[in-house]
Amino acid sequence: GTGIDTDYFNVHPYPEDNPVTFLLIARLIWDKGVEEFVEAARQIKSEFSNVRFQLLGFLDVSNRTAISRQQMQIWVGQGLIKYLGETDDVRPYIADVECVVLPSYREGLPRTLLEAASMGRPIIAADVTGCREVVDHGVNGYLCKAKDASDLSEKMKDMIKLSIDERREMGLRGRKKIKKNFD
Repeated sequence: GTGIDTDYFNVHPYPEDNPVTFLLIARLIWDKGVEEFVEAARQIKSEFSNVRFQLLGFLDVSNRTAISRQQMQIWVGQGLIKYLGETDDVRPYIADVECVVLPSYREGLPRTLLEAASMGRPIIAADVTGCREVVDHGVNGYLCKAKDASDLSEKMKDMIKLSIDERREMGLRGRKKIKKNFD
């Protein structure tokens, strides 16, 4: 019964001139894999200079596992990620990136992955229930081990090494899956 409006989350042209940009959209709590995302960014930036990492989501979550503003400022100050704040409309943010990432420890059926795939973006997610229902490994994205920044980094490197056309095709396969199963 879970699905999204694929007309609202329609395909946008794939970015052609951006450096590869990875976007994590989530409530900013540790269980969403934020720490692994940032550590993967650190690992990749040591090898690839022209890759960007963005976080989008509510920062002041009243949750015992919330990411603090101070921690976010440290990561931003280190040049590891760009914090985009929060929004009621994720579409412009998804349209502007090459890949959406969700290294969450556990999920139901993650709307952010459905939305990103519907918009024609490849996705990388933790190999956990919910995420694996959306990601077909090697088809519309990659699955990584949960709580494993090094494995996430490897999957991101796999995405970076694809050509623009290969990433675009991977995203379009995701769109097809969402239209068929989650519209």
